[in-house]
Amino acid sequence: MTVRKLIIIFVEVFLFNAFAFSQQSSLSRSVNYLSEFISSGYFKNLSKQNDDLSLVDTIYIRALRFNKNNHSEALLGLTFGTIPYKEIPINIPLLDCIVNYPLISHNDSIFTLKNGNLPRDLLFDTPENDFGDKDKLAHFFGSAFISYNSLFFDFGTVFGYFVEVFEENFKVQSSIDERDLIINDLGRIFGKILKENRKILPSSVLILRSAFYFRYSL
Repeated sequence: MTVRKLIIIFVEVFLFNAFAFSQQSSLSRSVNYLSEFISSGYFKNLSKQNDDLSLVDTIYIRALRFNKNNHSEALLGLTFGTIPYKEIPINIPLLDCIVNYPLISHNDSIFTLKNGNLPRDLLFDTPENDFGDKDKLAHFFGSAFISYNSLFFDFGTVFGYFVEVFEENFKVQSSIDERDLIINDLGRIFGKILKENRKILPSSVLILRSAFYFRYSL
């Protein structure tokens, strides 16, 4: 990786963290609201009547409504509100130690219920287990947030690769997850389209993965 790319990555991460810090109060409220909505009995009933992509659209629409149609704040709230972890174990090679970095989240009971209700079937090749692709929503909305807020350069792609390289080198993970890179790219596309079309929904982009696969596999 070139020095230029490294500089872009660090600038991007700095901007992302600076924005999140400046919006911490409203972000916490957004995360709490979304966590309570996803953990609710109402949402649980919706999951019995709708497919998971429709549920992602519903969560997105609720985030927009709560944030008064501020797409940037809604995407940021969705990024942290759909993370299924309270903290990230970061393995720091130089110090040979693991640091648990805390994330913004609701209390334990709501957090557990939310994780149980998160949509899991996002892609045609979602793993056949209870967890499925629940961890992919934060990747999708995080990349969409970066792409949507990029004025002169589309940081969404760089952000996606940064997350994977970061996880490979610092988090307890053996290798880069190709499916995470795919969902990051879909999030980047969603954020980019959102600049021109405010009516687009996440499902319209998430379905592209399946559409392209089956089109070229026939």
